[in-house]
Amino acid sequence: MPSLKVGLTQWHATRDLAANVARAVEMIHACEGADLVLLPENGLMLGTNAEMRAAALTVDAPEIGALRRAARDTGRAVVLGGFKRRHSGGVHNTALVIDGHGEIAGGYDKIHLFDAVVDGRSFEASGVELAGERPVLLSVAGVTVGVTICYDVRFPELYRALALAGAEVFLVPAAFTQRTGEAHWELLLRARAVENTAYVVASATVRGAQGDDAFPTYGHALAVGPWGEVLTDLGEAPAAYQVVELDPAEVTRRREALPVLRGVRPAAYRVPAEIIELGGGVGG
Repeated sequence: MPSLKVGLTQWHATRDLAANVARAVEMIHACEGADLVLLPENGLMLGTNAEMRAAALTVDAPEIGALRRAARDTGRAVVLGGFKRRHSGGVHNTALVIDGHGEIAGGYDKIHLFDAVVDGRSFEASGVELAGERPVLLSVAGVTVGVTICYDVRFPELYRALALAGAEVFLVPAAFTQRTGEAHWELLLRARAVENTAYVVASATVRGAQGDDAFPTYGHALAVGPWGEVLTDLGEAPAAYQVVELDPAEVTRRREALPVLRGVRPAAYRVPAEIIELGGGVGG
């Protein structure tokens, strides 16, 4: 069974679109031997909601063209882990899939939008972008890969659906906030790997040293094995990459030994939960 080599990437994304695109192209070229290079969410432009919406790109924008050329020149597939994609119906946060010939093969529109309050700051992604409506799988080098984006990782239902559809690897490109990253990033990624006995590859943006980012992001791009072990952690490096080799046979071995996916009972979950009321005096 062939392995899958994925280029895990991380960099400090800013409001400078041209500089970010140049960094993305550099990363694609640097990931030698990779079948697929995963770029982080908002890696092309990280600003306020208003700034990112204003900078939304169409798929035929020259910045996307630069990534397509890099994919074609290297022969590597690329997943632009999430960019504000402008189209006639509005704006989506899209993980764009570019094949090794530089052609756009498709994309995944982020289903779960980050509407939350972190340390008193409101993040209202639904005011910037539209929610996606369907999961997406890729077939890369004979391996089935589920595509997700950042905040999706808090919704295990999506990952279970992808795993039941055959996903052996999950992609989770992200721009996780510093605060939530410190508390939950590794925990969530390892949980999604363990509960589905699948690999997780999560590229990331990271905060800058000057503290002038629209919001600080956590970094720590990770690759996690199907037993939940951290395979790679890029820490807080302002620009880093690593090609990680994923063995689908390891997923098969783990799933045969611990057949969680065969034990799923969706019909039972749809039955309303029984409520057991306890009378007075309990614990008295």
